Amino acid sequence: MLHSKSRTSRDARWWLLLIAVAVIALDRITKIVVATHIESGTGIVVIPKVFRITHVLNTGAAFSMFADSASPIAVRLGLVVFSLLVTIGITFLLWRYGKTWSAASVGFALILGGAIGNLYDRAVLHYVVDFLEVHIGTYHWPDFNVADSAICVGAVLLLAEMIWPQEDAASASEGEVRGA
Repeated sequence: MLHSKSRTSRDARWWLLLIAVAVIALDRITKIVVATHIESGTGIVVIPKVFRITHVLNTGAAFSMFADSASPIAVRLGLVVFSLLVTIGITFLLWRYGKTWSAASVGFALILGGAIGNLYDRAVLHYVVDFLEVHIGTYHWPDFNVADSAICVGAVLLLAEMIWPQEDAASASEGEVRGA
């Protein structure tokens, strides 16, 4: 029964790649809009003391780590190489495990789109455009962008899949072990 179901189910990989492409497109469009409409270093208040749309040029890694490095070229090159390796690894994982829809396969697609979005910025612009600024009480979350959001949501989906695996995947694994 599992074999007939797997033969009739459609391969989700192309749809998952489309999700990654949508993340890349949304990331690029939002960064271009911010760069053309908001002066660098400034922002627009959307919800006072909670949310602003800003224009920040991040030459470092996540949360501006390494942005003040004595060797910015080495940092940028390291981040580009790391991003390329992540992109290759996630593409492999998506292609291997993305035949069916799952939290993990969607997570891989979101991470792939986000990684490519930020990789483009680092390789072409030499910085990443961040523009979403959130304050919760006295806490200020570092500025981020659509690509960062996709990577974080993707990571949460992967974690959720590890904690609460899908029943179909668990049943299929048991069936294969028993030789069913």
